[in-house]
Formats: sequence, C-alpha cells, structure tokens
Amino acid sequence: MINAIVKKLLAVTFCVLPFILVGQWGVNYHQSTIPFVGINYEIKDKWRPELRIGTDNYFEELSLETVITYDFLNRTDYEFYSGLGVFMQGYYELVIPVGMNFFPFESKKFGFHIELTPLVGEFNGLRGRWGIRYRFKKE
Repeated sequence: MINAIVKKLLAVTFCVLPFILVGQWGVNYHQSTIPFVGINYEIKDKWRPELRIGTDNYFEELSLETVITYDFLNRTDYEFYSGLGVFMQGYYELVIPVGMNFFPFESKKFGFHIELTPLVGEFNGLRGRWGIRYRFKKE
C-alpha cells in the first residue's frame, strides 16, 4: 500500500513541481548510505517542511521521509537547524535531524549542507549525511 501511495505522490510531485517552483521552494540532495532527494518550502526563513524520497532503490523499496526543521541560527552565509520527522520504508522511525546549511555565494540560493540524524524506533541508529541545496528564492 505504501508503494502505491509513494508512486502516486511521485507522479503528482513531478507533474506539479515545474509550475510552483518560485518563491520559497527548494530542492536538495542528501548523500549517505540511504541517499535522498528532497523538496522543501521555507516559511518566514525559519521553518522548513520537507519531503525526502530515497534514491538508488527499486520503486518497490523506496523510502520516504517527512521532516519539519526550524532554523535556530539564520546568518548571511549559514543556518543551523534542528527538527522532527518520520522515516518510512515498510516500518516507521522517528527522526531528529540536526544540521547546518552553508551558502558560500552572495545570492544564498545554492549551498551545501551537513546533517546528523538520530533514528528512534524499530531500528535505532545514527545517520550522518552531506549534500547540496538549491533555493528558488527571490532576492
């Protein structure tokens, strides 16, 4: 059942995405043993709900993660955030992401991120990842 929902969600996302990517929308890629591609929306430059879809998997084994993060520090060239979410792949895990976004360029649209995420539930663990981030933010 989750696979059918994920497939429908992916289809709707990729059909609608080109029409709404303005303003506070962003996309990102997380590299780790469980890599993800993410779509997020920034609210008042502090809150960031995000949908993360696992990559490097067969469609039958796709993982899905939803998180909402809050920027505790929001400086010109970096942000420090933490949040709460759920990881789903046939089972559920509570995730608590803690990370930093770095924006080395003046426009603050393209950047890098690092994240450390405890997973709590059936398979407790600690996941580290890094990646890139692009924001469709108007300056």
